[in-house]
Amino acid sequence: MLENIPINKILFLDIETVSGKKSFNDLSDELKKHWEHKSNFISKEDETPENTYSRAGIYAEFGKIVCISVGLVNEERGIKKIRIKSFFNHDEQKLLSDFFEMLNTKFSKTQYLFCAHNGKEFDYPYIARRGLVNRLQIPKILDLSGKKPWEVLHLDTLQLWKFGDYKHFTSLSLLTAIFDIPTPKDDIDGSMVNQVYWNDEDLNRIAEYCQKDVVALAQLFLRFRNESLILSENITFA
Repeated sequence: MLENIPINKILFLDIETVSGKKSFNDLSDELKKHWEHKSNFISKEDETPENTYSRAGIYAEFGKIVCISVGLVNEERGIKKIRIKSFFNHDEQKLLSDFFEMLNTKFSKTQYLFCAHNGKEFDYPYIARRGLVNRLQIPKILDLSGKKPWEVLHLDTLQLWKFGDYKHFTSLSLLTAIFDIPTPKDDIDGSMVNQVYWNDEDLNRIAEYCQKDVVALAQLFLRFRNESLILSENITFA
């Protein structure tokens, strides 16, 4: 079935998120109460709400998006190429507004699909929720209200790998390893993004990390189709 999807009609996507504020103490009194309640469910051993707040970025209610990277694969004379574009900004509303504008102008037709790793559980709903929080109109490709399952144009490499199994999460990093997909050595991983953003204030470094994940995602999808990988010289960044 995957072989029947035109590769140039898939928008590969990854997002990076951080906590909405630098620290728990920066929250309003009302949000502190809500985070304390959430912390009761996610804390380990003697962790306090102040400690667990470093993980707030994985929840759309307490976090924000700082980068969205997308990639589009094309094949020219039998050579696959991918072009990567990133939207990153400290102003989440501006970031999402620019991203939504691109979706509405270039990817509004029904033949385009999203593809992300764990996108159905994380990336897609997170983007839509933060769009609503920022009072933006959700693009058609992200708006699932009233749609039948076969009308949802979202692919998920994690779900494809599970083959119906619901027991385990398999990281993109692990899949690239077992499928022999070459990836550059990163100086950060997903668990460090919050620290790099709030402490180091290095948004460019986060964007570079996000872009590499999009490349790895596209390569994994090609492996799922038993196709050749994209060579490094055929990867470009807008």
